[in-house]
Amino acid sequence: MTADVATGQRAWVEQIMGMPVSIHLRGADLRCATVEEAVEAAFEELRHADALFSLWQRGSEVRRIRRGELSLADSDPLVQEVARWCRQATERTHGAFTCELPDEDGTRRWDPTGLVKGWAVERAAAVLDRLDGYAHSVNAGGDIALGGHDASGPVRPWRIGIEDPRDRSRIAEVVEMVCGGVATSGTAARGAHLWDPERQEWVRRTGSVTVVGPSLLWADIWATALFVGPPGLVRELPRLEPDYRAIVL
Repeated sequence: MTADVATGQRAWVEQIMGMPVSIHLRGADLRCATVEEAVEAAFEELRHADALFSLWQRGSEVRRIRRGELSLADSDPLVQEVARWCRQATERTHGAFTCELPDEDGTRRWDPTGLVKGWAVERAAAVLDRLDGYAHSVNAGGDIALGGHDASGPVRPWRIGIEDPRDRSRIAEVVEMVCGGVATSGTAARGAHLWDPERQEWVRRTGSVTVVGPSLLWADIWATALFVGPPGLVRELPRLEPDYRAIVL
């Protein structure tokens, strides 16, 4: 945990879902019990999502569904909610986004983890929305949800740096936002982990797509869909989703 009292900003960091997750708040009295409780509740949302959806925890509901031990109809309501989002994501992206991915032996199984991170971070940010007089940023592996308000003065936008996928020491572009979501998909950090459902193969090309818009959930979905989908899909985004914009690097 780090703090910057002089600027009225404080950050908390925890390791959840296999990655560092940071929460940044701006406002007054950043050490009060109300703030600490809200931050802990936001992290707990992420821990709960990890317990339900992890592909690494043998007892998670997703692992049990994949093994045939649990039906989707009998799963936790949040798992059923995510399944509905998965179906909507496939429909809205014209099939470029999918939650049916090959596992280690090549068998296609339900894997909603490509959607869950943005969904879970947005839920954590919604907890912080209830804090009166605080602006927040929740960042999990580069998927960022922004919101709230800073009671100390005019709303200051958060500055989000987008790294160059071909030189990760360089910031290629900076996005300024007060509220909404920023998500990036590409192969620079994790290699070929994104599945192209049309070509039935893992995408190995370099580059990245960042999507900025009012919802992190949909920014994350579209970032993946635009990276793995046909080139024409990027050109269609302004018509399909006029509130979102893509940055292609």
